Amino acid sequence: MDFNITINNEIVTVQFIQTRSVKHCYIKILDASHIRIKAHPSFSLKEAQKVIDKKFAWLEKHIVRLKAKELESHEFYYLGKKYDRRKNFLSQEELDVFFKKEAKEQILPLVEKHASRMQCYPSQVKFRKNKSRWGSCSIHNVINFNFLLMKFPKSVIEYVVIHELAHIKHKNHSKAFWNFVEEFCPTYKEQERLLKLF
Repeated sequence: MDFNITINNEIVTVQFIQTRSVKHCYIKILDASHIRIKAHPSFSLKEAQKVIDKKFAWLEKHIVRLKAKELESHEFYYLGKKYDRRKNFLSQEELDVFFKKEAKEQILPLVEKHASRMQCYPSQVKFRKNKSRWGSCSIHNVINFNFLLMKFPKSVIEYVVIHELAHIKHKNHSKAFWNFVEEFCPTYKEQERLLKLF
């Protein structure tokens, strides 16, 4: 059940999902043009619209930020800064090669540094291009990093390294896991937010 709202003179679609799997109402910005609300079937469409009204200033602020982060086809981010691919004469394939090279050169030292601090040592570190995950840690402690992490500020990259190393000790996202992450990255919540902005 969808409905539309207007933010900064642009239409934003709100996807309203009623499911028994949730007890409360949850709101999430999917991208600059789509918002999702999940709620129990007893939660009405009118109530969902009231939630949007109540959260409007927050939604507007974050959607404006997302819009600002959107790229033209010839633009790319590197370490949190926007660059023009035309000025560097880079094709998409060449940009991927560049990101993978930079990822190996910059992320491996961070892995070594934090593995020593955390006493969590990966059996192997790999780099690949993924569509939906920035990193993963296997049951055998093989860590994979998405080399597109190089588009983020260094603080975000460092957080992802700490996050995946923490999975060597905690194979889930339990409270103990997040406490362990916070011990080595006190600003992890802010870094998580930044991960969603690029």
